[in-house]
Amino acid sequence: MARGAGEVGAPRFDALFQQLNREVVRYIEQGDGSGGASSAGSTGAALSPEGAWGRQQALSSLTAGGIAGAEDLNGVGEAERQAFIDEVLPLARGAGAKLGVAPEVLTAQAALETGWGRSPLRAADGASSHNYFGIKATGTWQGGVVQAMTTEIEGGAPVARSEAFRAYASPAQSFDDLARLVGGNPRYQGALNAGTDARAYGQALQRGGYATDPAYADKLARIAARVQGAAK
Repeated sequence: MARGAGEVGAPRFDALFQQLNREVVRYIEQGDGSGGASSAGSTGAALSPEGAWGRQQALSSLTAGGIAGAEDLNGVGEAERQAFIDEVLPLARGAGAKLGVAPEVLTAQAALETGWGRSPLRAADGASSHNYFGIKATGTWQGGVVQAMTTEIEGGAPVARSEAFRAYASPAQSFDDLARLVGGNPRYQGALNAGTDARAYGQALQRGGYATDPAYADKLARIAARVQGAAK
């Protein structure tokens, strides 16, 4: 339940909100607030009582767009975003044409999955996996693999775990693989021919099980609007 100024003074409420927001973001990024992996059975144990209350409030607000999504909380500047767009947009054109999805939408997806290029999946030696879309090394994958921490939303709560992800020889291969995955899997057929509608594309991916974050489509739509504006 939202608290009004009549219950908590505005300055104190603002300070509490900022504290909760920082704690929840740290929890989502690190799994348990201390950098260690957490399990579904211990979710929330490392949060303060206020943080435990605020976690669900923040996740609900993320879905509704009331609090900036994680992609807006990593301090990426305008110049850095533009550099990422300039680098990735040309790579997205081929995959976009195959899927019937605007390259700006795929660029936004890459930005969301990598934190605008700041948080790429890396091998143990620090080498980039060139995996722009967080595609896991499941099924019949026979290529390179990197092990990395990821956060999934289970039962409304973030759970951190180590997973195997695909590794590519180049960024272009990552986009080619996305086109094969989305274009060739019946679960994602609703994402095809979404054009410039980033929200519809993201919602179709969510329905197919691509992402567990309930706010995935909304975050994607917000980033795509930025990309589309910067690409004009």
